[in-house]
Amino acid sequence: MAILVAYDGSEPAQKAVDHAIADHADKDIILLRVVEIAGGATSAGFNLIKEKLKQSRGEGPVEIPSRIKDKLDDADIEFEVETAYGEPAKQIVEFAEENDVEQILIGNHGRSGVSRVLLGSVAEKVVRRASMPVTVVR
Repeated sequence: MAILVAYDGSEPAQKAVDHAIADHADKDIILLRVVEIAGGATSAGFNLIKEKLKQSRGEGPVEIPSRIKDKLDDADIEFEVETAYGEPAKQIVEFAEENDVEQILIGNHGRSGVSRVLLGSVAEKVVRRASMPVTVVR
């Protein structure tokens, strides 16, 4: 079993990685990046975009900042970086369910009021949809 960290490169996501290192060093850690595809994309267009993105990255490893990689390496933690395509909350939950993830860690930008209503909250959607425990890190 593994711990999934939703990783988008933001400061809250980096705090979620720090939390994973501090509290789950004995587990495998999966850093999941979700490439959001525009909501107006048709199914065929979405699949074409997804294939082009896979080709452009050459199916090689997704790069993460060296300071995050160094922290994981220094803690001697087994980790992998994965990429999913689509709506972030949905992809995070689906990936976790399909890959024997025991817990999800996700950073929170701390938006409230109107900005949260207008922008939505990926963390909130993940908490509502996930069947496994979710830790929201601030």
